Amino acid sequence: MRGLPFHGVLSLVSANGTAATAPQPPQDKHRWWALVVIALAQLMVVLDATIVNIALPSAQRELGISDGNRQWVITAYTLAFGGLLLLGGRIADYVGRKRTFIIGLIGFAAASGLGGAAANAGMLFGARALQGVFAAVLAPSALSLLTTTFTDPRERSKAFGIYGAIAGGGAAIGLIMGGVLTEYLDWRWCLYVNIPIAALAALGALALLHDRPGHREARLDVPGVLLGCGGLVAIVYGFSEAEPRGWSDGLVLALLCGGVLLLLCFVRWQTRAPHPLLPLHIIRDRNRAGSFLTMGLATIGLFGLFLFMTFYLQTILEYSPLKTGLAFLPMTATIIIGSTQISARLLHRVPPRMLMVPGMLLAATGLGLLTQLTVDSGYPSHILPALLILGLGMGLTFMPVMSTATQGVAPRDSGVTSATVNTAQQVGGSIGTALLNTIATTSATHWITSHPTRDPAQRSGIAREGIVHGYTVAIWWAVGVMLLAGLIAGTMVTMRAPKHDGRDSEGADQAAGVF
Repeated sequence: MRGLPFHGVLSLVSANGTAATAPQPPQDKHRWWALVVIALAQLMVVLDATIVNIALPSAQRELGISDGNRQWVITAYTLAFGGLLLLGGRIADYVGRKRTFIIGLIGFAAASGLGGAAANAGMLFGARALQGVFAAVLAPSALSLLTTTFTDPRERSKAFGIYGAIAGGGAAIGLIMGGVLTEYLDWRWCLYVNIPIAALAALGALALLHDRPGHREARLDVPGVLLGCGGLVAIVYGFSEAEPRGWSDGLVLALLCGGVLLLLCFVRWQTRAPHPLLPLHIIRDRNRAGSFLTMGLATIGLFGLFLFMTFYLQTILEYSPLKTGLAFLPMTATIIIGSTQISARLLHRVPPRMLMVPGMLLAATGLGLLTQLTVDSGYPSHILPALLILGLGMGLTFMPVMSTATQGVAPRDSGVTSATVNTAQQVGGSIGTALLNTIATTSATHWITSHPTRDPAQRSGIAREGIVHGYTVAIWWAVGVMLLAGLIAGTMVTMRAPKHDGRDSEGADQAAGVF
């Protein structure tokens, strides 16, 4: 990844991936335990975007949340998270990554406890938004700490293999945990579970993580915060409102157009700001920009798939919450295999796009299989093969995307660069959920109205067929998005494989043996 050391420059990586190494000081002997701490925090942040999905029906019944407002249990988190990530990344650079990391953990745990104890809908919505705020602080500092902790190219592939597996599989793990906790304990434990995880990670951070002081000579770009974060919040909010209101609704159009305008003003301001929130040289780099776009597009399809398959398994196949969560387990396994056992072995031997492009093609193939779903499709024959192929493709993609996106970034910019990667992932997931769900709902409605019947006994079957038809139409759109992601990776990410000798090859192979 990009790891410039924090005790001095250990390596300078050029745009084409060729590394020129300088004498390196002794590595921190506790760095692999530090990776466990960072991985715990990242897992908590990623899985929290989906862990409440399966628990949502139970929470809705207990707190009396209306159908129109239940989306805010999900949207409040993603809105705050996706909208404030750039600010969180710059705070990490300003205050210090370790300090920001610990503050984020403590705040996230407190917000989770507040949500678990929610007595009404408003309290739950507010707690989820507060979780998103602290996740926006925590996620960039976690990735930038990883960047500065692992500077040896032979070890970096192992570290980022684990991190990539978590980024890709965390959402699926959230669905599994949500099913287990909801079925055997209570929906509130989907939030309470974050408290012991955060406490363990915070204690580990105090003992194991090291960091430079923050760059206090630089000031926060307040106009940039208002323009950039305001634009992202408006766009994510607009997409979230498109589902209940429709795409032609005045508020939806105003939010989307206003968000785009704010982001254009943000880009303009960043060319003039003395201390920009997002230095434009970060996204001017062709490889980095291609990685950001690939990440955003990949998560559009992935998070939309989670939504459809959760409802398909529970409402069409009538799976229990636990069985639904476990149904995603094979995909999680192939994400881990693709990331740690394939990408980690090949990252220093082939150009990154030679992993990203096949990964996106495999993901598109897996989604393509799911377009053949019917109301009678079986899990072993239809769903399982598609999830295995999709997971393998995402595992191949996520690790090189994150590695390339943060390659060669100066330490002072590592926080905001890491935030941009997370922003692409989170905003892509939010847009994918809203966009594809709207397509699915519209298609289902049109199908049902085009198949009228006066027989009450047939209405239920037609409704089920219409719902599945809507899912398959939306999944076809997700296939197109995955193919577009592969095209962008193939044309924009031109970085070459780094030069290495036999020792490097051996180290890469050893690094790949994660599990």
